[in-house]
Amino acid sequence: MDTRQLKTLVAIATHGTFTKAAEIVNLTPSAVSQQIQALEVELNIILFERSSRPPKLTSQGLQVLEMAQEMLRLEDDTKANLRGDKLAGTLMLGSVRSSALNLLPRAIVQMRNQYPDLKTNLRVSLSSTLIADVASGRLDAAVVAEHVGIPPALRWSPFLREPLWLIAPEDTKSADPADLLATCPFIRFRSAVPLANLIDTEISRMGIATNDIAEIDTIGSIVTCVRQGMGVSVVPHVALQEPDHQRLTKLPFGNPQVTRQIGIVERIVSPRAEIIARIHTVLAELCAPHGVSRIEDVS
Repeated sequence: MDTRQLKTLVAIATHGTFTKAAEIVNLTPSAVSQQIQALEVELNIILFERSSRPPKLTSQGLQVLEMAQEMLRLEDDTKANLRGDKLAGTLMLGSVRSSALNLLPRAIVQMRNQYPDLKTNLRVSLSSTLIADVASGRLDAAVVAEHVGIPPALRWSPFLREPLWLIAPEDTKSADPADLLATCPFIRFRSAVPLANLIDTEISRMGIATNDIAEIDTIGSIVTCVRQGMGVSVVPHVALQEPDHQRLTKLPFGNPQVTRQIGIVERIVSPRAEIIARIHTVLAELCAPHGVSRIEDVS
């Protein structure tokens, strides 16, 4: 087994067919088939179900694919370290599925432009899964909201501290958030994430019984519903950056106004610490004026 075979396997899995993979790895389709057959013989397993079109990975093939991706990442990282280049190799990133995900692709593109030898691999999942993957080393870092379950071997550094807003349709007359929450149809953010609990806790503290007409698990969909006049809701600042959102009525949520934090979780001792620090800086800059620098975080 060599890295050429592993790169071919990953290319097939990524591009769907042996023919397309052959173009990527600069081989003929027959040479690609020979590499995969040789790998199957060496491992004594079947990697692909060849009766299907396009061929599908078997369960054992999926295991080998995961191993191949990890080995190729280690190869890239080792070469970068031997060159003394701490801003190269492959950075394995995770992110929660929230409005914060809008920021991370922009940061990745900016990092890629600044450091062309740096590769990134992004995985989207739940906070608990991402934190466990960072702790185990399957991910180098992950973007998660402020979380109570951070293991002691990990560090969470906020890059965004943003206000929450009560949003209402453009023609709303009242400027009293409590009045709107008590009297208008309410669209509740219902999701197993810290933001939803933060909103519900503040509404409960205010002693308001809302008139719920919908429960939605994505912030973007909530903003759309409010813009169409369906009711009022509470969303974070980062969700209101599109030009169409400026026509919404926007009022501070909570007194004092409630804020939420999003940050990067990483291992305290990490070989990718310098890269993670750079991407933290980029994210904080993209979040201006609500970005949080590492210096602020430490203080």
